[in-house]
Amino acid sequence: MKDISITHASLIDDTDLRSQVADLINEVTAHTGISPLSEQFVLGLDDPRLRHQHLVAHVDGELIGAIAIDEAPDVPVAEVVVRGEGRREAQALVGSVQQRPVDVWAHGPSPVADLPDADKVRELLVMSLQERIESLPVPAGYEILTLAQSRERWGSWVDEEFLRVNNEAFSWHPEQGGWDLTRWARAQEAVWFDPEGVFLLWGTPIDVSEKPIVEKTMTLMGFHWTKCARSHLVNTGENVGEVYVVGLADAARGRGLGGFLTVTGVAHLQDSGCDQVILYVEADNVPAVSVYEKLGFAVTERHVLYRFSHKD
Repeated sequence: MKDISITHASLIDDTDLRSQVADLINEVTAHTGISPLSEQFVLGLDDPRLRHQHLVAHVDGELIGAIAIDEAPDVPVAEVVVRGEGRREAQALVGSVQQRPVDVWAHGPSPVADLPDADKVRELLVMSLQERIESLPVPAGYEILTLAQSRERWGSWVDEEFLRVNNEAFSWHPEQGGWDLTRWARAQEAVWFDPEGVFLLWGTPIDVSEKPIVEKTMTLMGFHWTKCARSHLVNTGENVGEVYVVGLADAARGRGLGGFLTVTGVAHLQDSGCDQVILYVEADNVPAVSVYEKLGFAVTERHVLYRFSHKD
């Protein structure tokens, strides 16, 4: 059995090696239909602002795998790509970062799921919809505008409102919570980002006594940020839309507004030519899964986060 050589890599500087890693990711994605690295980790291959660390695995000088690590969370998070079944290679890569506990994502059929001492700590479902869905009337007392329309009407205050609602809705979320204007600006750099595809639901605030004049007319109650991009299903070449983020302000909960926002975004994606609409949802969020199933969504993928303990 040939030895596996694992080394630290500066993919930001080494464009040739970065290209090899990208090719390996594309190769695995073409084989399984699911990218072994999530969007954020793919961006981290050449975006130094994310401060991801990378190790690569070679056998006889040939690249056979890589691991990307985000050390910002209390428990570092990593994602792995290996050629073929690659259980031995995956184990070597994960073992190389076990100086302390580490969480590793297994996206779809990943050898990470078969490694010893893997403790499942989180599961995300991908749910998919192909049937046509009809838009719903706007609830009485509310107004739905795109991000572009809202900015045109109220200016930069809209972005502050978006962040307020986002951080209320996702205070618990390791990736989506705690955003600021810098993080929001970086998210808008994505090639697929479209301010006409972000829907904001405005309503009259309950208490306006302490609010500036601009806020006394309407306040943001929730949003649906959609994504339409090609090749999530690389083997079909379909246009795949995504229910990227749906968030509600604390004051908007229990009013049925989440369902309206979801349907509004899905209808927009379908009208924009998306053949299929997907969404990600926590597997243990049973009420949300039930709502999506009633809309016609079905589970098509599972993404599992495993924790690996410290290894001497």
